[in-house]
Amino acid sequence: MSSLSSPSPQTPAVEPVRPVRAGWAGRVGGAIPALLSSLGAVGAALLVGAGVIALSGDNPFEAYAALFRGSLGGVDPISETLVAATPLIFGGLAFAIAYQAGLFNIGVEGQLVLGGLAAGWVGAQELGAPTVIHLPLALAAAVIVGGLWGALPGALKASTGAHEVITTIMLNYIAFRISAYAVGSGGPLRGNARQPATDATEGTARLDPLIEGTRVSAGILLALAAAAVLWYVLFRTTLGYRVRTVGLSRGAAAYAGMSWGRTITIAMLGSGLLAGLGGASEVLGVFYRYTHGFSPGYGFTAIAVGLVGRNHPLGVVLAGLLFGALNSGATEMQSAAGTSKELVQVLQALVILAVAALAAVGRLRLGQRLAGRFRGRPVEQTGERTGPDRSSAVGMEPELEPRAEPPPV
Repeated sequence: MSSLSSPSPQTPAVEPVRPVRAGWAGRVGGAIPALLSSLGAVGAALLVGAGVIALSGDNPFEAYAALFRGSLGGVDPISETLVAATPLIFGGLAFAIAYQAGLFNIGVEGQLVLGGLAAGWVGAQELGAPTVIHLPLALAAAVIVGGLWGALPGALKASTGAHEVITTIMLNYIAFRISAYAVGSGGPLRGNARQPATDATEGTARLDPLIEGTRVSAGILLALAAAAVLWYVLFRTTLGYRVRTVGLSRGAAAYAGMSWGRTITIAMLGSGLLAGLGGASEVLGVFYRYTHGFSPGYGFTAIAVGLVGRNHPLGVVLAGLLFGALNSGATEMQSAAGTSKELVQVLQALVILAVAALAAVGRLRLGQRLAGRFRGRPVEQTGERTGPDRSSAVGMEPELEPRAEPPPV
């Protein structure tokens, strides 16, 4: 008598999940919460700043009205806002690309200074070449010098593990000393001027003003173009995907076969490149010569610009314009309303604190939401064992978690 065997259960066919590309509306919609959060942080900072002004005995309405007139109240104020915003946008972009790779580049100032020095020296040479040759040569010199100075801490971290915060701080001081020597008394690049500076740049190597009678130059157009290019590279190319992946998880990047050391070096190279362009825009478009100490700390303020702009190219442009408006309107606020222009630095600090606080609250809420979602879930519900992420252990090799054995049939 034959026995009937029960048929083995068959797994139903499951169609593969196909990735869905978000359209322009989806991408814009996803950026709206971050934009609203930053605007809320700026509004909160202005409210707190109004309280500080009132406590000092001044009228906050008059102070903010004077600040607006000095930054956006006409062609000249708007042009000065753009002049102040240009190096901050370049520096913020330089900080953003490094941050996307998981690096904190404090050396933007030194890279900006050396880029400006290279552009000023090349621009002062009497080459007899037209603008279409001389100007790109000066910009290329800034790109090369700034990029190499930025790539150095990236290569050091990739090869020896030296932390980029320490190396970039040290390289800042070295860059300042190189500048002081190059254009100082008896320096090899010093011009005929009595001040520590190069000779004036040739007319063929200058970024001409966009509006006659103002100081705003084509450097602002270069900054906007750089922001557009950086956005495309970060979010539309394989290189940008590698940079963002390395910044999010070194272990995941290694598991995917991405070279961590090469990627962070390239990111720091791009960071120095953008910072060098920022220095060149000031030297070739505003001062028309390199002068030691021409930067009042653009590279350090640019760190704040990058953080306020959430290290996104569009956010960096908006944050750079905001900081540029605050800087350009400070003088009018002091002269017309009697409020100290040092209050602008207080406002900038309040904006940074507000953005950081909102970001911390957002991460806290996300952590609580995830904890509530997975708290108390048994292994049988998920079909796999859960455990801590140990992909950042020594060697940075990702570790696969063991899965539960399937039940016997």
